[in-house]
Amino acid sequence: MKNLFKYDQNHRFNEILFENRNKNYGAYVLRNQEGEILQKSLLIGVALIAAMALTPLLINSFSTKTVVKAPVPSGHVLKPVDQTPEKAPEIVKPIVPPKVNTYDSRVATPTRNANEPKPLTKQEIADAVPGVTTSLDNPPVSVVSPPQIEIPAVNTPPVVPPKTVDNNPVTTVDIEAKFNGGIDAFRNKVVGNFDTGNFEGSGDLMRTVVTFIVEKDGTISNIKANGENAQFNKEAEKTIRSIKGKWTPAKLNGENVRSYFKFPISMQFE
Repeated sequence: MKNLFKYDQNHRFNEILFENRNKNYGAYVLRNQEGEILQKSLLIGVALIAAMALTPLLINSFSTKTVVKAPVPSGHVLKPVDQTPEKAPEIVKPIVPPKVNTYDSRVATPTRNANEPKPLTKQEIADAVPGVTTSLDNPPVSVVSPPQIEIPAVNTPPVVPPKTVDNNPVTTVDIEAKFNGGIDAFRNKVVGNFDTGNFEGSGDLMRTVVTFIVEKDGTISNIKANGENAQFNKEAEKTIRSIKGKWTPAKLNGENVRSYFKFPISMQFE
């Protein structure tokens, strides 16, 4: 009923639109036959998609496949055996000491019916070395062992890596930095050293906040004023920088650290 109602509504709209016009014109026919044309287009598209999807299946069903048979394994299975080649035995050559002519350096004691050795020639005595035997094949050999020296063990202390020091200023501390003499003394020095010559008679109320870093040794650095009047900010920075006196640095975990400190300044000039 919904589609018929929609078709009837579109038909009425087309009749109103093409009233007093040539209805044989193509646009009128196309608008009335819009639903039929869409249905035919949908059916043709579905048929084309189904034909494209079924074509490979039909080709595979008619094609013959060649079956390759796996070779039949034999009853014997041969496995390679790792054979490590045997090393030929090393031939150690005996150390043959050099032949040295020696002579008996001992003084012979005369005895009765003693077999006196054959006297040596001068050349043999010159080429010989002192010893207790006169063998030409086995010269005397003396082995001297060097004395063993014990080196006492030295206990080397373990190497302790140096402790890393963080010099970045912190915003959260256990004990805040303090001016030696109190914050009121610091405020009085700021008021006393501030040059108001450039601002007197203006009747303005000027404000700024000076931020600086209190170092570990009690000095201050990185002084910067943040206010609306640039000249007032410049004079405030100059005044803070000129104040003499040290600060007690802030502490974190029992150690001195660099910390930020904010000091507001407001003055009324009449």
